Amino acid sequence: MALRLVNDREMAADVAQDAFVRAWRGLPRFRGDAAFKTWMHRITVNAAWTLKKRNLRHLSTSLDDAPQIPDRTLSGDLERAGENLELRGRLRSALDQLTRPQRTVVVLKDIYGWSHGEIAEALGITVTAAKVRLHRAHHRLRDHLGEGQ
Repeated sequence: MALRLVNDREMAADVAQDAFVRAWRGLPRFRGDAAFKTWMHRITVNAAWTLKKRNLRHLSTSLDDAPQIPDRTLSGDLERAGENLELRGRLRSALDQLTRPQRTVVVLKDIYGWSHGEIAEALGITVTAAKVRLHRAHHRLRDHLGEGQ
């Protein structure tokens, strides 16, 4: 179950270990109102969310690690390919100008396609704060790229 929750073997091992430690420590408080399996399931889900949040707080995604979307329109057009490379460099430079929280929200929303709610939950902020960070980051990106004039 931990592997399904985090989709990463190493992280799943950490989640499982944390869940068992939490269950061991919480065993005296287990009242038996629910089945042990249900109780353990909830502990594992909570452990997975905690670990994901902790990892996201330290998230720093390189654009080189971002999924590459093949540009089918550039087939054989070297001039366009050069422009695309120049734009990528300008975008990297613009992203470097953002604060870490702004960059994180931009990467999660614009590259990975997360919803505002998912971003807020993962970062431990409100949906409004996620939207504000994204709006400010987009504004700074436009300014840096010269599209705000």
